[in-house]
Amino acid sequence: MEDRLKKLRKSMEDTALGQLNFSAQHRKGVHEKIKGSEEKDHAYFSVLQLLSTKKTGFELTQLLRSRGVQRFENREGFLYTFLHSLEQKKVIQASWDEEDKYYQLSQKGRRIVQKAEETPLKRAAVLKGLIQE
Repeated sequence: MEDRLKKLRKSMEDTALGQLNFSAQHRKGVHEKIKGSEEKDHAYFSVLQLLSTKKTGFELTQLLRSRGVQRFENREGFLYTFLHSLEQKKVIQASWDEEDKYYQLSQKGRRIVQKAEETPLKRAAVLKGLIQE
């Protein structure tokens, strides 16, 4: 694998890409963007895992906070927007019980979580597909 990467680097240097120069600031920005996407994937995957049983949005927020997921901290609107999009895609199902709305994985959602738990690469691909659908 390392040999292929060396060949890739050499071919990049031989093409127009070899003429590109990236500043330290640009490299830092790229690394931050990658880290941010990993944190976002972790947050979304945590939501899916927690919804294996019925939970209200408030319970979900508390559990995410206890897991150290800060993506939705003081931005619960993003969480509810995400839940609504998952509901529209039939990944979760929602039900009302008197005054509270409960969310839980559907069969489709359970399959998605099982698939995403297999490897980190599959997790990234599954979550990307969910968000972009």
